[in-house]
Amino acid sequence: MQIPSLSALEHYITRLLTRGTEDQVFPGAAAAIITGHGRDRVRAKGTAGMSRLDRTGIAVSPATVFDLASLTKPLATALGILMLIDQGRLHPEDRLKDLSSCPVPADKADITLVHLLSHSSGLAPYRELFNNFPPDSGSAARQELITAILDAPLDYPVATEHKYSDLGYILLGDILERAAAMPLDIFFTRAIARPLGLEQEIFFLPLKLHHTTSRQSFAATENCPWRGRILQGEVHDEHAHLLGGVAGHAGLFGTATGVGSLCAALLDGWQGRPSPLPISEKILARAFKPLHLETTWCLGFDTPSTGYTSAGQYLSRQSIGHLGYTGTSFWIDPTKDTILVLLTNRVHPDRDNKKIREFRPWFHDRVMAFLLGKE
Repeated sequence: MQIPSLSALEHYITRLLTRGTEDQVFPGAAAAIITGHGRDRVRAKGTAGMSRLDRTGIAVSPATVFDLASLTKPLATALGILMLIDQGRLHPEDRLKDLSSCPVPADKADITLVHLLSHSSGLAPYRELFNNFPPDSGSAARQELITAILDAPLDYPVATEHKYSDLGYILLGDILERAAAMPLDIFFTRAIARPLGLEQEIFFLPLKLHHTTSRQSFAATENCPWRGRILQGEVHDEHAHLLGGVAGHAGLFGTATGVGSLCAALLDGWQGRPSPLPISEKILARAFKPLHLETTWCLGFDTPSTGYTSAGQYLSRQSIGHLGYTGTSFWIDPTKDTILVLLTNRVHPDRDNKKIREFRPWFHDRVMAFLLGKE
């Protein structure tokens, strides 16, 4: 691709994000666009809007931290599990009954890591289990929540379908912690963020640190009816909150440039180029291919679907990415050596705003058209 000037690209990104705030898609947003590799790699960023819709809100900047929501699944949990597989500490066909910290019923005993990673475990996509707990339950809720997930009936027989599941990734977070012999947030820092120099850019925020962390740098999310307050510098997902703010399905926070840098390291490792991530090209190559023709899911990562897709029309079918409920996403295209990161707080002040569904593909298409000289 003929790369436009950095200033022109950043000006264009900012215009697109500003359009999103004007159309009330989200209060605030930040984006990171990375294209090329090595010395020719171009890293662009843009921001627009406010961190919060009241007098305490400040303008979004490249330093604004967003609740990444389900980007936690690929960037922390799946990547961590893949690292442990690469090290021989786990095997893809290891079974849930041998890995869980809680007793596993017979109907779920033969669920494997591959089933959990690829959303084919039979577990339900979601259940409002948090309604059975008060918000201040603390760590006592952890085992009860995991047991409730394991005791609930399967939605479909194992390995017969692929249905995106929060519940499966809650179990994967528990499995990772047992296999690594340390909490997920500490593992993520040591194995992923620290080698990339991103400890201040992408991280978990355990509940115990909420009161010692300045919330000014965080984008606000929902006025949560369950907790009775606007959330800022506190995980949006209720089940992640019950798990102390650190969970396999949600809990990661980050800046757009931090997410972009992690994606760039993944892309480099995937393509066999030098990368600070301690994981082999072989494992990444296996993980980033859909398991079956009838699914878009890889091991922890999604690929563009045929027809309408949030990735837009220009990204290749070989691309990998993921969406987050709070209004976050990333896509990595290996054929174009391009990464698109979009972080928003579309759930502020409430989750009913669904305009992000139309904005995402529009944003991706406009950026790619600009990079390709078609805009």
